[in-house]
Amino acid sequence: MAADLAPAGIPVQSDVYHSPIPKLNFLHALVAGGVAGVVVDIALFPIDTVKTRLQSELGFWRAGGFRGIYKGLAPAAAGSAPTAALFFCTYECGKQLLSSVTNTKDSPYVHMAAASAAEVLACLIRVPVEIAKQRSQTLLGHKQHQTALQILLRAYRTEGLRRGLYRGFGSTIMREIPFSLIQFPLWEYFKRQWTPMTGYESTPLTVALCGAIAGGISAGLTTPLDVVKTRIMLAERDSATRRRNVPSILRGIYVERGLSGLFAGFVPRVLWITLGGAFFFGFYDLTTRLLGAANPDN
Repeated sequence: MAADLAPAGIPVQSDVYHSPIPKLNFLHALVAGGVAGVVVDIALFPIDTVKTRLQSELGFWRAGGFRGIYKGLAPAAAGSAPTAALFFCTYECGKQLLSSVTNTKDSPYVHMAAASAAEVLACLIRVPVEIAKQRSQTLLGHKQHQTALQILLRAYRTEGLRRGLYRGFGSTIMREIPFSLIQFPLWEYFKRQWTPMTGYESTPLTVALCGAIAGGISAGLTTPLDVVKTRIMLAERDSATRRRNVPSILRGIYVERGLSGLFAGFVPRVLWITLGGAFFFGFYDLTTRLLGAANPDN
C-alpha cells in the first residue's frame, strides 16, 4: 500500500511521487453513483425496513412487524440516485484534489477526508429522505395515511427546517463519517491488494466482494450510532428523546436494554450493508467501466 506524506525523518518511496493519479470523469461518477444507489435501495429495501423497526422505541411488532415491508420505498427510491450521485462525485473529486495537493496516491488519509466531505454533502439530501422513509417504515406516517411528501410537509410546518426536515442531521453525520472512515479506506485497500494477493485482475465482481467485506465490518462497528439516529428521527415532537443529546440517548438505551439495545438491528444492518456494499460498489465499478469503454477519449 502506497504511503501518504511521511512524517519528518521517515523516507518516502519515490514511486509514490511518480505514480500517475487517475483522471476523474465527473459524468461517469455521477451516473455510476446514481445507478448503484437505486439498485441497492430497491433490491434490499425489506431488510432495511426490518432493521428500522427493530431499532424503533415502539419495538419491532408495534412498529409494524413484517407488515407493509415495502412502506417507504417511494421516498427511498426517489432519493437514492441523487444522494449516491452527489456522494460519489464529491468523493472522486475530493480524492483527486487531495491526491494532487499532497502529491500522494492511495493514501488512506485522503480516502478518509474525501469520504467525510462527501458524506456531509450527501446528507443534505439523505436526511429528509430518511425521515420520510423511516416514518413510513414504522407506520408513523401510515397511521395517518400520509404520503412521503405529506410527512415532510407536516414536519416542516410543525417543526421548521432544522428541527423538522433536518432533524437528526447531526446524529446522521455522526453515524456516516465514522462509517466512511472505516469503509472507504478498507475498500480501497482491498481493491489494491486483490491482484498482488490472487494474481488475477480486478473485475466488477471482485470490487463487489471488497465492498461487501468493507461494508459489513463498518456496519457492525457503527450500529449503536445508527440506533441513535433512528431513535431521533422517529421521536415524537414532545418526547424525551427529542430533547436529549446523542451521549444521553446512548446511555438511556444501555440502561434500558443493555448491549442488545445498543446493537439492535445488528444482524439486518450488517446483512443489508454487506449485500448493499456488494451491489453498490459492484454496480458502480461496472457502470464506470461501461461508460469508460463507450467514451474512451473522456
